[in-house]
Amino acid sequence: MTFRIDTSAQGRFTVLIVSGRIDRPAIAELRRIFELQTNYRDIVLDLKDVGIIDRDAMRFFASCEADGVKLENCASYIREWMEREKD
Repeated sequence: MTFRIDTSAQGRFTVLIVSGRIDRPAIAELRRIFELQTNYRDIVLDLKDVGIIDRDAMRFFASCEADGVKLENCASYIREWMEREKD
């Protein structure tokens, strides 16, 4: 399974609709897209169609959220993993 990133605009927000397996190549592509944005607080990551993630992806999502990126449709297992890693 590969990953896919679709982009849409919702007002001032850039919505990145992420799907598939999220691992290092996907993270590298997301970081490249982030560099094009002027404000991380204007980014929304829609994770509804994310299937499998690895530890790097989980840490990436946690750091994104800490930097002000909004995570939408985050699967409960990802959210729980992020919470466990905080402890």
